[in-house]
Amino acid sequence: MRIKTIFPLLLVLWMATATRQAVPSLAGSWRLTDSGGASVEFVLSESYIMGAFHENGRFLGAQGGTYQTDGKQLKITYEFNTEDSLQVGTTQTLTIDSFKNNRLVVKSDDGTDTYERTDTPTAQTQMAGLWRITGNIDDSGQVKTRPRTARKTLKLLTGNRFQWAAINPETKQFMGTGGGTYTYVNGKYTEKLEFFSRDNNRVGRSLPFDAELKGTDWYHRGQNSTGGKVSEVWSREK
Repeated sequence: MRIKTIFPLLLVLWMATATRQAVPSLAGSWRLTDSGGASVEFVLSESYIMGAFHENGRFLGAQGGTYQTDGKQLKITYEFNTEDSLQVGTTQTLTIDSFKNNRLVVKSDDGTDTYERTDTPTAQTQMAGLWRITGNIDDSGQVKTRPRTARKTLKLLTGNRFQWAAINPETKQFMGTGGGTYTYVNGKYTEKLEFFSRDNNRVGRSLPFDAELKGTDWYHRGQNSTGGKVSEVWSREK
């Protein structure tokens, strides 16, 4: 009797696990194949998405927020949208028409878009994921923790791309974003800017930093694009 009782339960659990595993991961970076000349790129963790639109070094717009997918639909709840701040807090549902051979085709009320995957994080990609700035490091090496408020600065890294955004979803404010490619080798983290909402003239610069991973924290030291000192702590977000 016990075997007969347990077996159906195990079968249900196995089917539920198999169903979850059948949903393909969207984590990584994606590029719109037909953008009319502009670069349209999105970076995703397992639950957060950021995207930017830029052309010849000129920033055009950005958007992002949390997302969920079941393999058939992609539901994005916006936390920032430079084109329409009224979209912040709302959820857009996209239909996944096709997802194979590193090509993602999605449909919305505005039409159909095709994206090509440009990188996929792996277990060896230590920096991949969503990060939030949580503190600053003073000259003595002590960390001053920042209070968690509605205003936040996030940075999302994939296998070789990154984007950060300073936002306040409660007030629908957008303070800035930037992104491009990055490398992380032997404790040296280097960003190369492809877009920067605050100053297009800084596009193309490479910014080297010292990086140290301590558990779920990232100690980030160096200079920003204006030469200012950077001594920050970022923590992984779920």
